[in-house]
Amino acid sequence: MVRPRSVVAHEKVLRAALELFSRRGVEGTSMDSIAQASGVSKATIYNHWADKEALLMEVMIFVNGLDREPEDVDTGDICRDLAWVLSRRHPDEFDDARNRITPSLIAYSALHREFGDAWRNRVMEPARNCLRRILCRGIERKLLPATLDMEASLALMLGPILYAHIFQQGNPPPVVDLGRKTAEAFWRAFSVERRSALNAQGLAPQKRHRS
Repeated sequence: MVRPRSVVAHEKVLRAALELFSRRGVEGTSMDSIAQASGVSKATIYNHWADKEALLMEVMIFVNGLDREPEDVDTGDICRDLAWVLSRRHPDEFDDARNRITPSLIAYSALHREFGDAWRNRVMEPARNCLRRILCRGIERKLLPATLDMEASLALMLGPILYAHIFQQGNPPPVVDLGRKTAEAFWRAFSVERRSALNAQGLAPQKRHRS
């Protein structure tokens, strides 16, 4: 089936913008240059996106596979479910361009706080929501402690993934199965069964009492 001309033009602009943003940086890319590279008129581009930041946001959503809410998962194994979310991969097709654009995106987000906040919210919230639902199931099933600090738990799991994504773009090589290893480390530290076993062996950390 032939796709509508507007859909074809839309994707041509996204791909042209991605290439220019990744090569020239966000600040060094103009809407004129995107129009020229894509072969789509600037007037048509502005019919689709209000400004360059709106286009940049959709480019990043496009290449990171964030155009729909991540599917929830419940295998009955909380640790496995956490690992599944933490191990999700971006579309392989855009690996090179995404790696090249990431430093520019970070720099641009630091200088343009409103865009940076919107981008972090768009990237992080879907994963955080999935992980939060899994942790809540773990608490409901009494597999995780009711006193679990939700925000700290999310930070502990997402921190290594973000670090690898930002700072380990192939140099040094990223840790193999980092998502699975992060989930397993979290589970060893916080699962009720594991903590009970440590208590039985007298190996659990003791609470300090104020004098």
